[in-house]
Amino acid sequence: MRIQAIRRLQKDEGSTLIEFCLVAFMFIIVLAGVVEMGRMVLVYTTVANAARAGARYAIVHGGDRTGSGVDGPSGPGSPCTCTQITTVVTNFASAGLVDTTRLTVTVGYPNGSNAAGKAVTVTVSYPYDPLIPYFSTILNTTMGSTSEGIITF
Repeated sequence: MRIQAIRRLQKDEGSTLIEFCLVAFMFIIVLAGVVEMGRMVLVYTTVANAARAGARYAIVHGGDRTGSGVDGPSGPGSPCTCTQITTVVTNFASAGLVDTTRLTVTVGYPNGSNAAGKAVTVTVSYPYDPLIPYFSTILNTTMGSTSEGIITF
């Protein structure tokens, strides 16, 4: 009886190695997917928070704001070129894993003015590029976020 068990074990020598290779490969793919999804959430959060920061800057730096430079108005009484708002969004997004040269920032004033009491909309979009090229066909998408508010002064 003991001899039969030994012979059975000798026949299964290579199957353990094959099974380990298959399981290890699947584990590495799943692990890479988890890392990629985590990075994707981080990039989306960065883009959303950058839009929020840009909208906040636009809200507190309306056309009625007095001052000069960075603390001045975001534009004179009418919709501006919004370079200051774009700079704020770009600076905020640079803290995350975002290539700021590929970031698209759009600032809109639905009422046509950046005076106090008027609305402002900041939209930020970013074409996501996966860290691992294997996932580029699945996760090749554009992430975007819009934040809006009412200009206070």
